[in-house]
Amino acid sequence: MYMSDLQCPLCSAPTPAFYHSDKRREYVQCAQCHLVFVPPAYLPDVHTEKNEYLLHENSYEDRGYRQFLAKAADPLCQHIAPPAAGLDYGCGPTPVLAKMLTAKGHQMQVYDPYFHPDKTPLQQQYDFITCTEAIEHFHSPAKELAILDSCLKKGGWLCVMTKRVLSQARFAQWHYKNDMTHVSFFSDETFYYIGRNYGYTVHLISADVVLMHKQSYNRQF
Repeated sequence: MYMSDLQCPLCSAPTPAFYHSDKRREYVQCAQCHLVFVPPAYLPDVHTEKNEYLLHENSYEDRGYRQFLAKAADPLCQHIAPPAAGLDYGCGPTPVLAKMLTAKGHQMQVYDPYFHPDKTPLQQQYDFITCTEAIEHFHSPAKELAILDSCLKKGGWLCVMTKRVLSQARFAQWHYKNDMTHVSFFSDETFYYIGRNYGYTVHLISADVVLMHKQSYNRQF
């Protein structure tokens, strides 16, 4: 597939530019929203994805993992008072973050396409949604963000944890891209684009945590 045949999976802009290549795949960048992504030919199949996720041995008993998730949970909890209704989207086989937030008095639901595939939780709205170490796996970011947006109440908070693209030179040396299930890479500019077009105020909390506050006006695309 030539670059001229590609569309950005986030904003649908045509003809992304070459960004980087390695021994396993190529990466391109959208000029409009700045998303870096792999062309469809490099997207992993369902079997490959699920097997990779099963290698993640995360558990609630793992204190280090809870501390890692607290980087997202702690700033989020400064904006929500229990009991708030929350959804952990892309929670993986063990929804540790949902359990942590339940312990803080929040009412949690979970969804994961492989491990918690019941879509009933996607039929309601929430005061907040967490999406930790999941957005980089999105094959179709526009579709997934539309789901997240529809599930979040006006005035609600979307908490995203993902490592962000800093520069083309840094990307070339970046270990984060080496996971074959990581296919969409977001930068500060990408999150600001999402904020403008979906109607969110974007707060860059740390190198890998973003809080997005949903406003009352409608998105533009």
